[in-house]
Amino acid sequence: MLSCCTPAHDGATPLTLSPTPRPPAAPPTTTTTAARRLIDLPGGRFLMGTEDPDSSPTDGEGPVREVAVNPFHIAPTTVTNTQFATFVKATGHVTEAEHFGYSYVFGGFLAEDVAAVSPPVAAVPWWRAVTGATWRHPEGPGSSFAARQNHPVVHVSWNDAQAYCAWSGTRLPTEAEWEYAARGGLEQRRYPWGDELTPDGRHMCNIWRGDFPTHNTAEDGYASTAPAKSFRPNGYGLYNTVGNVWEWCADQFTPHTANRVMRGGSYLCHDSYCNRYRVAARSSNTPDSSTANIGFRVAADTTTATGQQPPQL
Repeated sequence: MLSCCTPAHDGATPLTLSPTPRPPAAPPTTTTTAARRLIDLPGGRFLMGTEDPDSSPTDGEGPVREVAVNPFHIAPTTVTNTQFATFVKATGHVTEAEHFGYSYVFGGFLAEDVAAVSPPVAAVPWWRAVTGATWRHPEGPGSSFAARQNHPVVHVSWNDAQAYCAWSGTRLPTEAEWEYAARGGLEQRRYPWGDELTPDGRHMCNIWRGDFPTHNTAEDGYASTAPAKSFRPNGYGLYNTVGNVWEWCADQFTPHTANRVMRGGSYLCHDSYCNRYRVAARSSNTPDSSTANIGFRVAADTTTATGQQPPQL
């Protein structure tokens, strides 16, 4: 179900482009001007996964098993456009989307002229391959992140996330760390806040509301991305661990595959086709893929190799 949640740069899309030249990678540095602090988590043992009847057996959510994680740090939010812009300014990093010359965008967000020249993805035509769609131009030519400085950066691949981590002295969370943190201390609940999607009628996350893919009521306040610090944080102080944007993790999705794990679902998730905004849900994509609904948050060990605290984000 890769193309359902997030299309891949796997040659399946009939699009012929001349990739832009990619400059040499900038040398890693631990200098960063990002503002948010990492949250200290004690680690320990928890029940990972689910046997929820709504889960897809092919996703590998189950069985429920006890997993141990060491103490670690994790960011309260996904990396924002402002934070990513600081990284790009410091390093000159060119993202995979910029290298390929295109990325994937939900068709309903496109201007008419952009939609007219953006081919749909086979079997999931709500996804369009958009020439010029990047983190700077989330809906392609004519769009900008200028009014979304505090929103999650999108159109970033797993490789792009790794480059950001190398620069900032952090790393991607493991899948076990991500789920431990996303649960916020609640054992085996569907969501970071409990088992009800909208307790007392209150919206707790940014997902598709209405009829997918034709009508989004946006009754939770957002049609596309929400600011990274939206809704109530979970019990550990993390924001938007479900909904909003998919988050890259360090792990392979299955052994002997290049695909990397993504967790949390996105603003395009809907019960009618993709209920992966549950805290145990998982998906994957190739490490060079990017879309308008994939971002990432960073983590770090409790101490670096020299015994110093990692840089603050």
